[in-house]
Amino acid sequence: MTEIVVDWWVGKRVAVGMVEGNPPFQLDRKTTSRTTERCRPSTLLTRAPKLAGGETEMDSTATRERWGSGKRPQMPPTTIQSLEQDTLCIIFALLDFFDLVRCSSVCKLWNLIINRSKLLHALYKKRRGYGDPSNSSIHSDRSLKIHLEELAMQHHRSTLHKGSVFIDQWKGHTIGADQCRMRMGLVLTGVGDKAMRIWSSENYKCLEEYSFSDLSPLVDFDFDESKIVGLLGTRICIWRRNGNRSLFPSREGTFPKGICMRYVDPEAVVGCEDGTARVFDMYSRKCSQIIRMHSGSVTCLALSEDQLILSGSSLGSISVSGLSSDQLLATLRSADRTGIKALCYNPSSQLLFAGSSSGSASCWDLRKMRMLWENRVSPNVLYSMQHLQHDTSTLVVGGIDGVLRVVDQNTGHILSRYVMEEGPAASTSFKSLYGVVERKRVKRLSEDESIDSIPRTARPPIKCLAVGMKKVVTTHNGKYIRVWKFRESMN
Repeated sequence: MTEIVVDWWVGKRVAVGMVEGNPPFQLDRKTTSRTTERCRPSTLLTRAPKLAGGETEMDSTATRERWGSGKRPQMPPTTIQSLEQDTLCIIFALLDFFDLVRCSSVCKLWNLIINRSKLLHALYKKRRGYGDPSNSSIHSDRSLKIHLEELAMQHHRSTLHKGSVFIDQWKGHTIGADQCRMRMGLVLTGVGDKAMRIWSSENYKCLEEYSFSDLSPLVDFDFDESKIVGLLGTRICIWRRNGNRSLFPSREGTFPKGICMRYVDPEAVVGCEDGTARVFDMYSRKCSQIIRMHSGSVTCLALSEDQLILSGSSLGSISVSGLSSDQLLATLRSADRTGIKALCYNPSSQLLFAGSSSGSASCWDLRKMRMLWENRVSPNVLYSMQHLQHDTSTLVVGGIDGVLRVVDQNTGHILSRYVMEEGPAASTSFKSLYGVVERKRVKRLSEDESIDSIPRTARPPIKCLAVGMKKVVTTHNGKYIRVWKFRESMN
């Protein structure tokens, strides 16, 4: 195992390190003496992610607070950015492929150094068995990008299937949260409360809050980097993330009750209880189309990048229509005629996944408009199903029985099942405005293990879930927000 030597000057709360005579850099480290140690390069690089991301030097007051009244080095504290680029290259060259990919995402400087040095290209060609890694003409940056994406998806699938799991949970709403969405490391929660909140998926701090106590109850929502679009009864509301809010004109009496909503700029689609899908232009705030999708209520929606509207019905059918036409393109029916509760479309494979009120999951190939598989993965209602963007292998499913299931997208087979363990929290962390973040243990269920023996308190219904890289966020129509984190198995 490759190691490097670090010399530490130690204070009360932090340490200043030096790598083989280079300028010192500051890291959080609780020790009480001056030491010299050997450590792995990845250990050194991951000790201070905030400082690695470019934190500025502390002023003199903050410095005195950190070092206290004891002796300290006669040098201004600096950041890990002070390491020379050649030194960082030496450290980066000692990392394995996956650690190097992670380092390239820490900050712009590290990404620039890694890309300029062609370290990823060299390791990529070595893994692929190419001859001279210095020959940059063998494969393009696109091939490297594809390989990195494949590697990330394999790692994600492996951890969801066989990794160790724990839950971080906190009380995020005073009344309850029924829905959640995840984008760009942010989690949006709401429905059931008079506010929506955006959280960091890493430290669980509330970053933004949007109140609508003067409006109708929130039914559904989604968001992106600039706005939140919400369905409130018979109206659509857009919150600009700079604080401004705009409401579509009220259509009481002519606009039936909305049950679900999805949007792809510039259009938002509302599924209604009268079986229609209503298409709105979000900028003119006008209804541009009314499409008859079902004879029963539209219970769930999904939109494709090639302008398809996919809707599930309370009567068990799935309808396919186009945004550019008010005509139905296809109606999909399975042997299970119970109501469709969840839809999930994968643009990478053009597969559509559906979950029913009987606990069945099904998969449809939209290129041929035919079913590929159907499997009863749960004894009861499936409320939500999602996959990581670009992942064509795993699907995460949740429902009324509170069991988190990982399903193979290609076969419908259940890969793993998880429930939260009963008992006190394994640990607690910082207190926020919304309470303490607790860490709970997770139990992996064997194939033949019955869920009836597991107390209901350990498996509250999963009303909604969102999938990120090696993590799943769940809401349960209660006060708690839960983040299931998956790690590589140590076995």
